[in-house]
Amino acid sequence: MAKLILIRHGQSTWNAANKFTGWVDVPLSSLGREQAMLAAHKLSAYRIDSCFTSLLIRAIETAVICLTERDGVFKDKSPVLKHNADDPQWHGWDCYEGDRTEEIPVFLSAALDERYYGDLQGLNKTLSTETFGIDQVHRWRRSFSVRPPGGESLADTAARTIPYFKDRILTHLQNGDNVLVSAHGNSLRSIVMVLDGLSQQAVCDLELATGIPIIYDVSPAGEITNKTILS
Repeated sequence: MAKLILIRHGQSTWNAANKFTGWVDVPLSSLGREQAMLAAHKLSAYRIDSCFTSLLIRAIETAVICLTERDGVFKDKSPVLKHNADDPQWHGWDCYEGDRTEEIPVFLSAALDERYYGDLQGLNKTLSTETFGIDQVHRWRRSFSVRPPGGESLADTAARTIPYFKDRILTHLQNGDNVLVSAHGNSLRSIVMVLDGLSQQAVCDLELATGIPIIYDVSPAGEITNKTILS
């Protein structure tokens, strides 16, 4: 059985400030780095063959810490970030194949980015309820198909995340790779919706804690046989 390891990035500086973050590219807070370090130690016993993350630094930081701060026999495997081959700034290094016995490829994709919060980005969540009303803000945050002003609904996020999971990540799992996915609360919600067979309402109510690995056993046919939360 291949292992699929999902982790929501550690606390970011804007999580700590209670702000809507979305696509704003803020880093981990000191607590977030501690959460990622703790997750790395929890994952020490797990072989990881490949990793997928979003383009946002908080998810990339979490992935790199999880891959470089482990103990045990896997601690010396180095992550190698695989940037977009269409970007000429990478001078062809994105084509480096490497040695899979010593390195872990980390694939970056905007498909795994957080839900885009549009006009809410940068606003304090509590103060937003005073401006727009608690019911309206709750509807924007916890409905499946209602979009915040200028932003994405969870359904919009799922429309890019789920195909990427099925086309790219699941392929690695079915080939026997153990895969780490470091992403965001909403992009991971949509993946968990598929894995756990959740309804639209159930996935809206789902809370994913920062820095806590969730591990699925995946058969060669792509079926889920077990789920473990390393809390």
